[in-house]
Amino acid sequence: MSDNDIIKKLTKDLLRQIGEDPDREGLLKTPSRVAKAWEFFSRGYKQDIEEIINGAIFNEDAKDMVIVRDVEFFSLCEHHLLPFFGKAHVGYIPNGKVIGLSKIPRIIDMYSRRLQVQERLTHQIADAIKSVLDPKGVAVVMEGRHMCMQMRGVEKQNSFASTSAMSGQFKKSAETRSEFLSIINRRSD
Repeated sequence: MSDNDIIKKLTKDLLRQIGEDPDREGLLKTPSRVAKAWEFFSRGYKQDIEEIINGAIFNEDAKDMVIVRDVEFFSLCEHHLLPFFGKAHVGYIPNGKVIGLSKIPRIIDMYSRRLQVQERLTHQIADAIKSVLDPKGVAVVMEGRHMCMQMRGVEKQNSFASTSAMSGQFKKSAETRSEFLSIINRRSD
């Protein structure tokens, strides 16, 4: 039995357990849709950093901070299997190498498409960039809305969680950290 078939069966069982009829017209295709959705939501487990980067690291004498901000992400909370989503901001200071800018959102997606907690996700992104570039510093800030807090439990609809990971110059230098935070907090209209 394939993974897809197992997820379909589990979905039918879940529908029965919550009091639904999986043979009802509106639910007939739900197990297939759920299986396809989970294949997408969890595809980060089948990806690796080398595949994502695909050779897009270049020797470059750049010395100033590189920032990719406002990268939308979504993930699933490993505690409730409910979505959390928001924006990620990534900065690094090159040390002789730069990465293709589109690879940063791809790295974010790879780690986001796994069961996560935002704290770990933030550090995984920072560690991946650190490992492939060996930069003078890496900074990652993530701001997320968690459905497990908004739909259930405390039911606080306007709450955000912010997490950060800083290394190298971003951790050592208050001035560098402040410059990064100032840039990511600018709003573009």
